[in-house]
Amino acid sequence: MVVAEIGRQLTVAAAGPFAVILFGSPGSGKGTQSRYLVDWLGIPQISTGDMLREHMRRGTETGQSITERMRAGSLVPDEMVDSLVRDRIRAEDCRRGFILDGYPRTVPQAGAMLELLSSVGGDEVVIHLAVDYNVIVSRMAGRRVCVKCGTLYNDVTRPSKSAGICDLDGQPLAVREDDREEVVRERLRQYEAQTEPLVEFFRKTSKRLVEVNASVERPEVIFGRIREGLKALPGGEVYPA
Repeated sequence: MVVAEIGRQLTVAAAGPFAVILFGSPGSGKGTQSRYLVDWLGIPQISTGDMLREHMRRGTETGQSITERMRAGSLVPDEMVDSLVRDRIRAEDCRRGFILDGYPRTVPQAGAMLELLSSVGGDEVVIHLAVDYNVIVSRMAGRRVCVKCGTLYNDVTRPSKSAGICDLDGQPLAVREDDREEVVRERLRQYEAQTEPLVEFFRKTSKRLVEVNASVERPEVIFGRIREGLKALPGGEVYPA
């Protein structure tokens, strides 16, 4: 089933985009699950993390500010992320729908996003990935990235064929700045204080919320739980098999 059909049936008379809001702590597997959802639903992924890292790679003024904050284990200011997201969702490929990976991360951001969707006749479904603290630290400690192409690996869940070497281009793998253990623990502390209230917010405001235990190591199992949860929601029969 094509995404246009999904969007029309889920939003009924809505003329705007259908947003899949995917959130969870750092290391919960949002990026992996977003890619599964892209293939399943045929709508683009909007990853705030990817957008921020692209600025860092290009060495822009924004990127330099982000690098300094990540080294200190601090979160990027809301207004910086808000601006990037607003610009992205105006793109033509987001007209029918999109997957938000890692955004919103605060209650004010969530409220603003829901208001924006409502103002353009859009609708949303919310997916929360819940993961045990120790599992997250272990996952993120094992993450590696190709220094050239940016392909992600994980020593535990998605290892490269040759240790420390990218399967695609043979370049070395490195630990990202924001995956250092001391940075991870600080990010999790900030997440708990700032972003955990999103769970309660969406429980009260969203018509369609799916909460998934994502502590298991196999991403395909987690995605199976997401699919089951979405299909169990009102209107869930329109999702692809």
